[in-house]
Amino acid sequence: MKNYRITVNGTAYDVAVEEIEAGSVPAAAPAAAPKAAAPKAAPAPAPAAPAASAGAGSISVTAPMPGKILAVKAAVGQAVKKGDVVLILEAMKMENEVVAPEDGTIASIDVTVGTAVESGDTLATLN
Repeated sequence: MKNYRITVNGTAYDVAVEEIEAGSVPAAAPAAAPKAAAPKAAPAPAPAAPAASAGAGSISVTAPMPGKILAVKAAVGQAVKKGDVVLILEAMKMENEVVAPEDGTIASIDVTVGTAVESGDTLATLN
């Protein structure tokens, strides 16, 4: 582990970074290879997420990073195009627009203003 001090906007942060040895990298590569060799396995988890949402839409809008919801810019039933802003997510004191991944209609908004979310959490779904 290496320890570093990083200063951002005058605030100092202490971080620890783990070094990976050259011998350990090939062990990770074979694990990634089966996923690439079997792309049919990747779509299987995607349908599982809407099933867990109990009647929500088939397209998930997920959090790209941990943060807090500042604003909800779309409503259930609203038609959106790919790239339209659905929510505003605050992360590290920056406002990030969470956009629709493709054209559709908002099926559900799964968060409210002030909700803390983790990376990958479903924020909304589209049909």
